[in-house]
Amino acid sequence: MAAPSRIAPRSGVAFELRAGQALTVIDPEGRQVADLLAFARDDVREVISNGRTFDYEETIHLGTGNRLWSNRANVLLTIEEDTVGRHDFLLTPCSEATFRHFYPGRPVHRGCFGNLAAALAPWGIAPDDIPVAFNCFMHVPVDGSGKLKVLPPDTRPGDSIRFRAERDLVIGLTACSAYDSNGGSFKPIDYRVD
Repeated sequence: MAAPSRIAPRSGVAFELRAGQALTVIDPEGRQVADLLAFARDDVREVISNGRTFDYEETIHLGTGNRLWSNRANVLLTIEEDTVGRHDFLLTPCSEATFRHFYPGRPVHRGCFGNLAAALAPWGIAPDDIPVAFNCFMHVPVDGSGKLKVLPPDTRPGDSIRFRAERDLVIGLTACSAYDSNGGSFKPIDYRVD
């Protein structure tokens, strides 16, 4: 088994994942979100889609056995193992605008959006190509009236989620930068490709 790589707090990476490979995203210290994007390697205009995924999986509560679908109705990733069972696929990656809107008076950060844009640029992926991310470990309960809340993750040190690539992909992955999403502190994210 390969040793995990580490994403520093409030940063992001991008890499290629071949069909059949597994990607394990690990929260090494607990209570840290990781934003994940997937693009088809042969045409990056095909990208992970929360709407298609909710439609075809018939749930917003995604975990072991669920698949993440593309905007062209193809499966990109299958969730093979999940020690948490709570993730978000409703909210966009945090950005400079997020910080201005929700955290006035606090320092503005480029957020996951800026980190993903920078990391994915070598594949010709522009900022406007970045969709809603699959937010690993993010705790976003929705009440009966449809009101959203952002709470700290339920994760403990070492919790993880493992995906299987169903085709060749470009992956973007972050250690999230937003205050509320991570309980007010920022920690690393580990990931492993097998």
